[in-house]
Amino acid sequence: MKPAWQPPRDYQNRPVAILGAGVLGRRVGCIWASAGYNVHLRDPSEQQRLNGIAYIRENVQAYSTKTGKAPGSYEAFEDMKDAVTNAWLVIEAVPEKIELKIATFAELEAIAAEDCILASNSSSYKSSEMISKVTDQTKSRVLNMHYYMPPQCMIVELMTDGHTSPEIFPFMVERSKEAATLPYVARKESTGFIFNRLWAAVKREVLTILAEDVSVPEEIDSMWQEMFIKGASLPCRMMDNIGLDTVAFIEGHYVHERGLSPEKTVDFLKTNYLDQGKLGNKSSHGGLYAPGDSSAATNVSQREPEILVLDVGLSASTPSLTSGQILKVTADGKLQETILKDQSLPDGLVVDSTCGRMFWTCMGTLGNSDGAVYSAKLDGSDIKALVAPGVVNTPKQLAIDAVAQKIYFCDREGCRVYRCGFDGSNLDILVDNVERDVADWCVGIAVSTSLGKFYWTQKGPSKGGMGRIFCADITTPKNRQCILSGLPEPIDLEVDENSHTLYWTDRGELPWGNSLNRTSLDGTGLPLSADSAAKHQVITRGLNEAIGLKLDVANSHVYLTDLGGTIYRCDLDGNHKEKIYSEEQRAFTGIALLGP
Repeated sequence: MKPAWQPPRDYQNRPVAILGAGVLGRRVGCIWASAGYNVHLRDPSEQQRLNGIAYIRENVQAYSTKTGKAPGSYEAFEDMKDAVTNAWLVIEAVPEKIELKIATFAELEAIAAEDCILASNSSSYKSSEMISKVTDQTKSRVLNMHYYMPPQCMIVELMTDGHTSPEIFPFMVERSKEAATLPYVARKESTGFIFNRLWAAVKREVLTILAEDVSVPEEIDSMWQEMFIKGASLPCRMMDNIGLDTVAFIEGHYVHERGLSPEKTVDFLKTNYLDQGKLGNKSSHGGLYAPGDSSAATNVSQREPEILVLDVGLSASTPSLTSGQILKVTADGKLQETILKDQSLPDGLVVDSTCGRMFWTCMGTLGNSDGAVYSAKLDGSDIKALVAPGVVNTPKQLAIDAVAQKIYFCDREGCRVYRCGFDGSNLDILVDNVERDVADWCVGIAVSTSLGKFYWTQKGPSKGGMGRIFCADITTPKNRQCILSGLPEPIDLEVDENSHTLYWTDRGELPWGNSLNRTSLDGTGLPLSADSAAKHQVITRGLNEAIGLKLDVANSHVYLTDLGGTIYRCDLDGNHKEKIYSEEQRAFTGIALLGP
């Protein structure tokens, strides 16, 4: 009888070898180093070796914030044998040439330890295509281990070569979790793995839509962002919500119109689900998910995000105009780290997860034109001045249009609204209140691509009851109008694109100020109610100089900050407000969220 597979001996103290120090290989090396493993990075190119080690050195501490472990060592090798000697895991990330991969695995069989797990990061080839020159015994410890592009995406897909010992998979799932990656195991060999097959289908249909002149790229990307990113829609859960009988009917129409085979769509649904009465959520027999199984929704919605928040610095034990900070706070209220210090009155903050950067404003010295807009990586490195001091007065809240890669921000004393590129290029004045009156101070900003509008607050005099909210068309900013007036002192804004609801904080006088407010918008982006008295709701109160606001629609939450040094969380309807973090020597302004 063949002995059961056993984990590599003493693997905790043995290196992980990565073959290839290119863009992805060096990131995979950084992942394993961040989990405390010693990493050997092998590449025949001296420049690639230097670049690979430089990447790990510059980024491993940021990766380690997710693993909670002290980083392991890392070094580069030119010779493969030196790199893989005593390794418990080898991951090949060599160029996508099948002959090279076949030769690599044949060489690994000869030089790697007999208990070493041999993995391929290939996105083009199944590992079964690479093992023609190795023995059956070696085939049992070979698998695909396909990474995407960390740290933006920490998914790794594991897949058998058709001979892989089944016991390897739970072992590698646990090791992958140690390295803060999300492992998914393909149940059988599949060209393209799991995600790439999903992406291939999306890609083909998008190109077909474009080829048939049904839509344009900007609209497709905008709809995807609203439905699947902001709306957190899940394909299998959505089909159960729609009803599998309806899904089959729709697919049947495509089958008929396009001359497709029904085998893996309509016939699959009929045989495995519909004939058993499994129609989805409307059926007591369930559907793709078992009846009452909310695991998918739970896995997505209950993983609370991390919080980035700005401390303006004016309540510090030794306050100054340059003692502002950017902090990271966990969802359960623990101050995790100070990302940046010595900021000049930071006020607005936003994160774009796609490019992996944060953007923030610094008000500078009040009364002078020395405000600025900056961006940096999420760990605070690679700081860039998008709008350098000397151009604007007191920039406040930021908002982004991720598809167009545009930043919108308000300039309070400048009485203006600006827009520029993610790199600071093409700085445009969208709103210019030439009177420069205190009633024209622009503070909060929000963008709704689905409604084609941006919104901003003009707070008016402090506690003056003269606050207003305006909107304008993104494409023609001169088409603007006041949609709400007579507000205590509106500050920051956010739009829920799913429900077309506008939220804002107000730091005005009680009973209506120091509150969270909302109004419902119609299809044109204007308040639904024509009755000015019923145009908006005060949905939660009791804030202490309310400022920052961020929606977490996936979890049905709103996050709030105030100058009293507190971060709050409540439901989208304002109920169940709770303090997440509070410190008297803080004065919080902008807030942003890092997805789980």
